[in-house]
Amino acid sequence: MKKLIWMFIGVVILSGCNNSQKQSKEETKKQIKPNIIYILADDLGYGDLGCYGQSKFETPHLDTMAKQGMLFTQHYSGSSVCAPSRSTLLTGKHTGHTDIRGNIEIGLEGQHPMSNETYTLAEMLKKAGYATGAFGKWGLGFIGTEGDPNNQGFDEFYGYNCQRQAHRYYPEHLWHNNKKVILEGNNLKKTATYSGDLIHEHALKFIENNKDGPFFMYYPSAIPHAELIMPEGELMNKYSGKFKENPYVDNSPGANYGDEPFEIKYYTSQPKPRATFAAMVSLLDKQVGEIFAKLKELGLDDNTIVIFSSDNGPHMEGGADPDFFNSNGNLRGYKRDLYEGGIRVPMLVRWPNKIKGNSKTDLVSAFWDIMPTLADVSGGQSPKNIDGISLLPELLSKEQKHHEFLYWEFHEQGGKKAVRKGKWKLLKLNCFDESKTRVELYDLNIDREEKNNLASENPKIVQELLEIMNNEHKHNPDFPFKAEVDNNY
Repeated sequence: MKKLIWMFIGVVILSGCNNSQKQSKEETKKQIKPNIIYILADDLGYGDLGCYGQSKFETPHLDTMAKQGMLFTQHYSGSSVCAPSRSTLLTGKHTGHTDIRGNIEIGLEGQHPMSNETYTLAEMLKKAGYATGAFGKWGLGFIGTEGDPNNQGFDEFYGYNCQRQAHRYYPEHLWHNNKKVILEGNNLKKTATYSGDLIHEHALKFIENNKDGPFFMYYPSAIPHAELIMPEGELMNKYSGKFKENPYVDNSPGANYGDEPFEIKYYTSQPKPRATFAAMVSLLDKQVGEIFAKLKELGLDDNTIVIFSSDNGPHMEGGADPDFFNSNGNLRGYKRDLYEGGIRVPMLVRWPNKIKGNSKTDLVSAFWDIMPTLADVSGGQSPKNIDGISLLPELLSKEQKHHEFLYWEFHEQGGKKAVRKGKWKLLKLNCFDESKTRVELYDLNIDREEKNNLASENPKIVQELLEIMNNEHKHNPDFPFKAEVDNNY
C-alpha cells in the first residue's frame, strides 16, 4: 500500500514538473516575441541611399543597417503613388485586389476610407498580442470613418491623417488618435514647429511606453515628399553651398507661407532645393539612427526586427531634382510610372542574431509580402486570400518560395498595368483609350533600364502576361479601372 502511495505521489510531482516546464516554455515563448518596426519613407528613390549607390549626400545609419542585415535589390512597392501603395502593404493584396487603388480626396481633409471588412497587418498583429502604433502619414480614411487608423487595428496614431495636409511640414494641426492637436506658432505664416521632429518624438515615446512588448510600430514618415523645406541648423548648413542650385519658385496664389489665402495643396518656394532635399534625407537617416539608439538604450535591440523601405519612386514636385541625384538608380521612370524607377524601391531588414550581416538578395518581392512575413515572425495568422508570400525563409537563409508573378494597376494618366514574371516585365499603357493603347515587353535580366521593347519579337510571352493582367483585376466599384482620380500625392 505504501508503495502505491509513493508511486502516486511521484506521478503527481512529475506531472507538476512537466506542467511547470510546459508553462515555463509557453511563458518564454510569449516573452521572446520580437518587436517589429516598419519604417516607410515617402517618395525616396531606389538610388537615394548610400548602400544603393548614392554619392552626393550621406546616409550612414541606413548604410550601417544594411551592413548589419539584409539588402533587397529587387523589392517593389505596392503602387507608384501613396494611398494604394500603403493599402497593399497593410492588406497583403496587390492593386488588383486591395481596398484602396488610387488617391481620392474626401472633403477638405482625408481620403477615401478603407472598408470595415478590410483586415490589416495591424489587426493581425494586435490579435497576436502586439501593442500597435502608427506615426506619420496615413491617407486611408479620415478620423471617425471606417478607415480611421484606430478602426484598422492601431492602438495609437499620431501625425497627418490626410495626404493633402502632409504637403506642408509646418501644418496648423496634426492628429493624436481622434484629437486634433493644434501646433502653436504654425499659423501658415509663421513656421515654428517642424512636423517631422514632432512625429519622431511621439514614435520614440511609443517605443518607451511599450518597452515590455511586444509592439509593432508602423512609421510612415512624410520625408522626403515635397514640399522641400527644413529648419535651419546643422543638416542644412552641411549641404548649403555644396551644390549648384536651380531655385524653385511657385508664384501660385497661396503656395508660400504668408500668402492670402493660403493653399495647403501647393508647395512653398525654395531657393536651395538640392541642399534641402539632401538635408531632408539626412534627417530621415538621423531619425533611423535614433530609433536604433533607443532600442539599445532600452535593451530591445536584439529582439526587434526593423524594416525600412519607400512607398514609390522619386518625385519631381516642389523643386525636387531626381536626375541630379540619380535618385532612381539608373532605372527608367519616376513616381507615377510603372517602369522600374517608379516601383522598385530600397528595402533593408535588420534582426540581430537572426539575419546575417552584409546579406544581399536578388529575390523578387513586393509590399504584399510583408503581411505574411510578419505573420511568421510574430506567430500571427495572415488571411488565406492574399497575394503575398512570407519572406522569412530568405531572411533566415533557408529555402524560399518564389512568386509566379507580380501585378500592378495604376488608375491615373490614362490607365496603366504591369506584370513581372521571372525575367519578363510587360507594361500596358493608355489602357483607357484603345486607339492609344500599347504594350511593352522587357527582359530585366539584361535590360533593367527598360530600353529595348521586345514585344513584337515575343508574341506568346506578351499574350501570356496579358492574360495574367486580365485575371488579376478584380472589380472594385469605388475604383473602377476607367476612373481618373487625383494623383498629386
